[in-house]
Amino acid sequence: MAWLLLIPVLLPIVAGLGLLILNFKERMQRQIYVASVIIVNAALSIIFMFTVPAQKFTFVYFTEKINLTLRVDGMSTVFGMIVSILWIVATFYSFEYMKHEGKENKFFSFFTISFGVVLGIAYSGNLITMYFFYELLTMATLPLVMHAMDKKASSAGKKYVAYSISGASFGFIAIMLLMNYGTSLDFVFGGILDPTLVSGMENLLLVGFILAFFGFGIKAAIFPFFDWLPSAGVAPTPVSALLHAVAVVNAGIFAIIRVTFYNFGTDFLRGTWAQYIVMGATIVTIVLGSSLALRAKHFKRRLAYSTVSNLSYMLFGITMMTPEGLVGGVTHMLFHSVLKITLFFVAGAVIYKTGREHVDELYGMGRAMPITFATFTISSLGLIGIPPLMGFTSKFYLGTAAIDSGNPLAYIGAGALIVSALLTALYLFDIILKAYFPPKDIDVKTLNKDVRDPNKLMTIPLIGLTVTSIVIGGYPAPIIHIFEQIATGLF
Repeated sequence: MAWLLLIPVLLPIVAGLGLLILNFKERMQRQIYVASVIIVNAALSIIFMFTVPAQKFTFVYFTEKINLTLRVDGMSTVFGMIVSILWIVATFYSFEYMKHEGKENKFFSFFTISFGVVLGIAYSGNLITMYFFYELLTMATLPLVMHAMDKKASSAGKKYVAYSISGASFGFIAIMLLMNYGTSLDFVFGGILDPTLVSGMENLLLVGFILAFFGFGIKAAIFPFFDWLPSAGVAPTPVSALLHAVAVVNAGIFAIIRVTFYNFGTDFLRGTWAQYIVMGATIVTIVLGSSLALRAKHFKRRLAYSTVSNLSYMLFGITMMTPEGLVGGVTHMLFHSVLKITLFFVAGAVIYKTGREHVDELYGMGRAMPITFATFTISSLGLIGIPPLMGFTSKFYLGTAAIDSGNPLAYIGAGALIVSALLTALYLFDIILKAYFPPKDIDVKTLNKDVRDPNKLMTIPLIGLTVTSIVIGGYPAPIIHIFEQIATGLF
């Protein structure tokens, strides 16, 4: 039965390649094809995650330690659910948005392929498999980043590849160390290091962990390797939303969770100099990302720097290396995904309807696009951490986990969360105030003449995501319970 996991991975890859061959001339035909593939694949993914036994399926075998294997556990389910549900939402939003971008066959081909590749990361049963799909994701998303094929897109694509290849090199060194000092490369909660081999080699393995953390952390935009993420904002907004909220960045978070809790193991890492280095990097990134977001005048770039900061919220929880910290990190991964994809969709709606890309061009937009900016306001309040919305719960868990950890550096991290929350309020309320309370000397009626909300393909995803954030924020207990099981190795 475990072989069924290969279907949601391969189906969108094959269908995406088929889209290049079929080259639909009619938009409706292409939309039906893409929507059918995405919806069916998401449904299969969700069904298989809950029905396929937690058994390994090896589809490429080289040696006992080097093989490509799929297996679903609790973390796979969380990441797979985020990807499967939000990819459907992004698909319908893209149908309308991509009208003004062009090259739709190419876009939806790689958009669909990327879905299967990300699920390959989610379902990976060992480090080799995750590494394979992790690097394949770079290749699958590169054409999306470079979609416009102008100078900015070309520069962003080169930077994306350079950073990703560097990260791959770091990660590969860590894999070699784990291969020599581990019992296997499988994902086993608690780690796979062999105590008899590790003795005397602790510092070498800690170096390996740091290389793995920063190598996989490049996709999670950890300091100092975060510059590629704001640059990738030149991509069409649906791509930015997937890069910054769903696929690439969350793949980085997921990979670091695997390496920390399932390969090296927190018993080996906790209290070491390596823990302090990686935690320190997350604390710096939390504050730096928020500070840069406050300075950014470009709408999407401000949201991109916000993502840089929020990703390190999750990494901060992971680097506490406690069950409570992991719960906080995974909770913020889910909640940030829903909130940030909404904010990017709002930025895309503004660009689509007006062509405006800068914060100083948003005066009076709250009345001109009431649905769009209502969803932006609610999601912004959630990201700031206003109770009882989503962000409050995840930040509360991260803060309490930091205090309970007993780690002095974690106390500083808790302070960084507070500073970042204040900065988040400043850079998001700046947009809200411009949208709803423009200066009296600006003629917003003339400025926003004929500006209105986009059609239902874009507004329904915005409304649905916002309602979801309100409902889950008001009643997060069932989800938190699942995350607590994952954090203790029970799921």
